[in-house]
Amino acid sequence: MQRYSFATIVTVKDDVPSATHLPFLIKQRDDKVVLLSHFAKANPQAVDMVDNLALVIFTEPHAYISPKHYEKVENVPTWNYLAVHAYGKCTLLDGEENKAALLKETIQFYEADYLKQWDSLADSFKKGMMKGIVAFEIVVDDLQAKKKLSQNRTTVEQRNIINQLKKSDDTNQRDTADYMSHLKP
Repeated sequence: MQRYSFATIVTVKDDVPSATHLPFLIKQRDDKVVLLSHFAKANPQAVDMVDNLALVIFTEPHAYISPKHYEKVENVPTWNYLAVHAYGKCTLLDGEENKAALLKETIQFYEADYLKQWDSLADSFKKGMMKGIVAFEIVVDDLQAKKKLSQNRTTVEQRNIINQLKKSDDTNQRDTADYMSHLKP
């Protein structure tokens, strides 16, 4: 989750699901996982999520798997992937101090070098920017993980797939190969 922290938050209002793609910070608080992020205030989901259950979907890495890697001709393409579904209740992080702390932590995580520039900006600018966001956290009460990494394939087929994915220019494919390499047969 921390490595692939750009995720999709899904909430439901009046039986209609809404989804927004957001960067998340993942924290450990006591024995709980806590997800922190912010919406643009103009996003209707920012209002709808308050005190409601949310699903946050982390998906990466993933890779198309061609049947050319298989020993038998009678096969079809598939997809290898890792995914984590985190469920929990959304709680607002109200107040300028909480928003400022979240933004500072977010900058520190995603681009620490920008923090110096952020700190040098006028307070009036930063306060104006913070008025345009809704900061929140989700204390995760259900965490589900799924991996499909060709575990059902033969050792030869797995090696073929890993070798092919490692040669790719696509980071996702190389990362998928790396995760596959760590599976125990």
